Amino acid sequence: MTHDPALEAHEHREHAEHAAHEHDPFIARVSITIAVLAVLAASVGSLETIEAGGAITAASEAVLKQDQATDSWNEYQADSLKKHIYGLAADAHGPKADEYAKTSKEQVEKQAEIKRHAVEDEAERDKLMAASRLHEHRHHWLTGAATMLEIGIAICTVAIITRRRHFWIGSLALGAAGVALFAAAYLT
Repeated sequence: MTHDPALEAHEHREHAEHAAHEHDPFIARVSITIAVLAVLAASVGSLETIEAGGAITAASEAVLKQDQATDSWNEYQADSLKKHIYGLAADAHGPKADEYAKTSKEQVEKQAEIKRHAVEDEAERDKLMAASRLHEHRHHWLTGAATMLEIGIAICTVAIITRRRHFWIGSLALGAAGVALFAAAYLT
C-alpha cells in the first residue's frame, strides 16, 4: 500500500464532514482543525518535494562542475608536460630551438587561462554543494513538519470518533509542532 498524504487528508476530511452534520460545536471545531491541518500538511509536503528536488539538482550540477574542473586540470597537466618537452628541445639548441622556446612560452600563457577556468569551476562546484546541503537540511525539517501535521490530522479524527477533547488538544499541539518545524526549516 502506498502512502499518499493528500489522499489520507481527504479521507480524514470526509470523516470530519460526516461528523459535522450532527451540529455539535466540538465536532465543528475539530473539523475546522482538520481542514487547517490538511492545508498546512499539503503545503509543507509540496515544499518538502521542492527542497528534495533542489538538493538533487544542485548536487548533480556540482558533479558536472567537478567534471569540468577535472578536465581543465588534466589539460593543465598535459600542457605542463608539453611546456617541459618544448623547453628541453629549446635547450638542446637544435635548428628549431627558437620555435620550441616560443611554443614553450605559449604553453605557460595557455596554462594560466586553463588554471583560471579550473579554479572557477571548483568555486562553482563548492557553491552548488552548499546549496544542495541547504536544500537537504530544509527537506529534513519539512519531513518532520509534514509528519507532525499528518499525525495531528489523524488524532483529530480520533477526537471526532471518541468525542474526547484531549485528543483534539493533542492534535493542536502536533499542528503547532509541525508549524515550528516548518519555521525551523527556513530559519536555521
